Amino acid sequence: MSTRRPKSSGGETGRSLAARRLAQTVLDDVLDKKQPLDRALDDRLAKAAGGDMAGRDRAFARTIATTTIRRLGQVDDAIRRFTKKGKLPSRSRAALDILRAGVTELIFLNVPPHAALDSANRLTSRHTVARHFRPLINAVLRQITENKSSLADQDAYELNIPAWLRKRWEDSYGVEAARAIGDACLVPPPLDLTVKSADKADAWAGKLEATLLPTGSLRLQDAGQVDRLTGFAEGEWWAQDAAATLPVRLFGPEVRDQTVIDLCAAPGGKTAQLAAAGAEVIAVDRSAGRLKRVHENLERLSLAAAIIEADAASWQPPEPAPFVLLDAPCSATGTLRRHPDILRLKSEADVASAAKLQSDLLDAASRMVAPGGLLVFCSCSLEPEEGEHQIEAFLERHGDFSRSPVTGADVFQQTEFITTAGDIRTLPCHWESHGGLDGFYAARLRRSGAA
Repeated sequence: MSTRRPKSSGGETGRSLAARRLAQTVLDDVLDKKQPLDRALDDRLAKAAGGDMAGRDRAFARTIATTTIRRLGQVDDAIRRFTKKGKLPSRSRAALDILRAGVTELIFLNVPPHAALDSANRLTSRHTVARHFRPLINAVLRQITENKSSLADQDAYELNIPAWLRKRWEDSYGVEAARAIGDACLVPPPLDLTVKSADKADAWAGKLEATLLPTGSLRLQDAGQVDRLTGFAEGEWWAQDAAATLPVRLFGPEVRDQTVIDLCAAPGGKTAQLAAAGAEVIAVDRSAGRLKRVHENLERLSLAAAIIEADAASWQPPEPAPFVLLDAPCSATGTLRRHPDILRLKSEADVASAAKLQSDLLDAASRMVAPGGLLVFCSCSLEPEEGEHQIEAFLERHGDFSRSPVTGADVFQQTEFITTAGDIRTLPCHWESHGGLDGFYAARLRRSGAA
């Protein structure tokens, strides 16, 4: 029942009380205040210890918070089993979050029981409201320590994946595949890197002790802090899931010296791919903050692109381009391995809202494509309304576009990624032997007319 324990998540009481306090506040930010996990972590880390918390404590806090959110259904089920009335201590949010974090440490992070219990007691004692729940917290954690094996019958898929998502996945992919997707989403992902110069991928695999994947990405397990890895400061590579690299590949080498409009470009991984391939990239996004990150990444990588702050639904280029990429906003259910807060923050209404926005953006993108040009649409969602259904509806509206089917050569002969219609559909349970990958959808469409 344990999950992989990172090198930085040791459980010594003395060194990590501040990390545990940080994790508890992040849990409150996400589960009660409904803030995105990454934003909550960044904001709290900036404030913690004057922004000078030790790296391994930062990693420990992140691991506790992320794992608790990822495994929240199992954590709460364990708490209910070991409380007299089978209820969560909901009268104190802080007490509940301290207890949840302690349960996570015991069940999933293999922290020594004495460290988890002592730290939870100390945190509880220092909180004006939570202190009243100290006997309950202590009792539950001790019961779990002594009866951990009794939790072996937990159904991780049923407990952790919301019912609305389970039904969607089962309807779309079948029960067996849905369970495989759910299981994959509950495992912390490895780190994938895209090397700026593809011919140096082998060399960088050796330097970083990474696995070279069939797509050319490098994969590292337990990588630690990304910006401390060899080659980061020198701009030799950037972090990007292997599945996220595939949409740009659909343009082929023809993008060199050609204009490519990259819509909804932030955070910029695909922009970097296109620039590294020699394209003249116009990167468009409506978020100034996210575009700042694109600019910083390109600067670190010594790559260039024209960056435009604008709403892609209304912006128009000076002239149509031969290549247009729309990395559409979506519910992001394909990225649950990296962003488990989606399980707690998103709803079915978000899928419908994103689908409407995508439709508008696709119509706008179609007007930017020159005759004979290519439009690649992609999203990191597992939901058909944000993928397959979106493209079918688009093709019905736009008779001047047709599907340009994906071939095995486009995806490094990873034909399991190709749908019967000729699009890309990756699932988190794909590449199980490699450690999985994000769920992604991509379609390649060509506009009629002479180029």
